Amino acid sequence: MALDTAMVKKDFPILHQHTGERPLVFLDSAASSQKPQSVLDAMQNYYETTHANVHRGVYAIAERATAMFEEARNKAARFIGAPATREVLFTKNVTEGINLVANAWGRANLRAGDSVLLTEIEHHANLVPWLMLKEQLGIELRYIPVGDDGQLDLSDLDRLLDGVKLVGVTALSNVLGTIPPVRRIADAAHAAGALCLADGAQYSPHMTTDVVELGVDFFGFTAHKMLGPTGIGVMWGREELLESMPPFLGGGEMIRDVRPDGFTPNELPWKFEAGTPPIAEAVGLGAAIDYLEALGMEQVRRHEVELTTYALTTLAERHGDDLTIYGPAEASQRGGVLSFAYKGIHPHDISQVLDQAGVCVRAGHHCAKPLMRRLGVGATARASFYVYNDEADVDALSEALTNTSDFFF
Repeated sequence: MALDTAMVKKDFPILHQHTGERPLVFLDSAASSQKPQSVLDAMQNYYETTHANVHRGVYAIAERATAMFEEARNKAARFIGAPATREVLFTKNVTEGINLVANAWGRANLRAGDSVLLTEIEHHANLVPWLMLKEQLGIELRYIPVGDDGQLDLSDLDRLLDGVKLVGVTALSNVLGTIPPVRRIADAAHAAGALCLADGAQYSPHMTTDVVELGVDFFGFTAHKMLGPTGIGVMWGREELLESMPPFLGGGEMIRDVRPDGFTPNELPWKFEAGTPPIAEAVGLGAAIDYLEALGMEQVRRHEVELTTYALTTLAERHGDDLTIYGPAEASQRGGVLSFAYKGIHPHDISQVLDQAGVCVRAGHHCAKPLMRRLGVGATARASFYVYNDEADVDALSEALTNTSDFFF
């Protein structure tokens, strides 16, 4: 069944506001999605009725808080098809999760001269941690190129994998909308003796996720891009890898014992969760998962493909060669992320004029400066769709672009 977007919109208080007589058109979910009332209520209820620190208190509300926190972990594990809940680590976001892998696994397993293979379409979160290790350890970084069609060029993959210890790949590009063949890349990595890490920040909010089917060794996603709060994400890793890795941060919670001459780390997953965790945020993540599962992830993806198809067709018909949309041409081969250039107008100017019509789009390099250089631009404007967007929002974007042209020309 198709999503009833009109009903979905009613669940999001922020979408009830207007700019003048125009309803708010939020087209920046790739940066951070809006939150339904059920998520807001779950977090407020936690603070009003249950707040206490988790895992250590034995009084009633502390035990209830611990149960709610760990139930959120159970939901996250189910949402991505994790074989075991103890493989699910709570982090601030995917950025912290990748830094965890780079520092805990990378420092223990990489030496000068070892190679890590990335792609030209990565977010800075899956670039900078490895660039830091390059500077500090002397490792080599290689890159899978992207073609003019927005797809990764895997024709030279076997050579690029020779001697590589880990492959890092986005599961869905936040700029191009490209959906790389993660399973193919992971299988090739394993055949070459390497591990595979996937950045699922843009993937999991929109696609049914199964880390076993993807064939990866590490997978990260974040709550705030999938209707949940900021401040909490998940890094999943295969149990045997996590067991072998040293802790990422030190302090309370992540220890079993501390002595003047050393410490014994806690068991998984708490070994990697130092300090007081984001408890209310975990509750919010659990509520966001409940909301998405009630919609059905297959329906979420179907809606995205249909709306992206409408957007690609409508914008091309109305604006022709004045508008350049980067990335794969077929909606079925991409996510609902449209990075574009329009009539030579600076992306920031486009965003500001669109804002006057209540249309919210992103402008900038989208934390992907190497990709911007590959595209030959300094920045793009970006519209991104989610469950609360519909054809009327695309029409509003198109009309606002026409007004932008009128304003500047």
